[in-house]
Amino acid sequence: MEANKKILECTGVTKVFRTGFHGRVHALNNVNLTVNSGEIFGLLGPNGAGKTTLIRILLGLIYPGSGSVRLFDTDVKDHRIRSKVGYLPENPGFPPYLNGRQIMELYGSLAGIDSDVCTQKTDELLTMLNMDKHAGRKVTTYSKGMIQRLGLAQTLIHDPDIIFLDEPTDGVDPIGRRDIREVLLNLRKAGKTIFLNSHLLSEIEMVSDSVAIMDKGRIVASGNLDDLNGDSSHYSICCPNMKTEHLEALQKEDVVSAIEDDILDVAVDSLEQLNRVIDVLRDEGLLIKSVTPQKQSLESYFVDLIKDIREEEGNA
Repeated sequence: MEANKKILECTGVTKVFRTGFHGRVHALNNVNLTVNSGEIFGLLGPNGAGKTTLIRILLGLIYPGSGSVRLFDTDVKDHRIRSKVGYLPENPGFPPYLNGRQIMELYGSLAGIDSDVCTQKTDELLTMLNMDKHAGRKVTTYSKGMIQRLGLAQTLIHDPDIIFLDEPTDGVDPIGRRDIREVLLNLRKAGKTIFLNSHLLSEIEMVSDSVAIMDKGRIVASGNLDDLNGDSSHYSICCPNMKTEHLEALQKEDVVSAIEDDILDVAVDSLEQLNRVIDVLRDEGLLIKSVTPQKQSLESYFVDLIKDIREEEGNA
């Protein structure tokens, strides 16, 4: 599928659940998002933000109260598109009397895959996810991490174009998380689109091209990672032999600055002011080794954003 082409479009999606006779819970409120082909898209949000409800709607498992979802430029209610979709829920469940290989063969047959092709794909996927040595064991003997690996392999058995993953590294050890990250990156190289929901923000930051942040049923921020966690106003300037007294020369520029281990951290209003700071340092006889823009981590951005929203709600 052509890269950068819209593969998923969610427009004005709202979902209200009734509770009791008169209660109503607004799970989603006018949600709009777009996912492009060939990218890894991360969905973030605190517990209760509406992420699971949104994923179920995107998969066509439940319907929105209003709004629309189009997948492959087709209404998601059209069951024919599901052959192009892979889905790994947060807690996948498998028949306990089957082993790993039998699970793969079962889901391959349900997807209508030829038996010989299914056998080949099973071997490839179990090897890729380091589950080939455990293929003959019943799934009741698997750890949580092994279940997640098997679930990901099963999700890929029919070679889907878009893959929805709900907490794919939950319960997986650090080595396993690294292996799964490599699988996701390789899938992206192969042109697959991945919709990733995870509470591990560092994991999303390492693999995602773009993200959306949900809170109380709304999308409160979205964009690529550079847009969200970049901060062009803060820079670290490395100058060997920099002394505290050199900061006095910067006073006329009225910049917030601090120095530690030959690193000057400055906050400037513009690139012009940054260059004036550099000129001052040169006039002081200092050699500039590097100038590095500082970026806020995705986790810090997320925490600050949700905190600001809570404070605004409290002051409203």
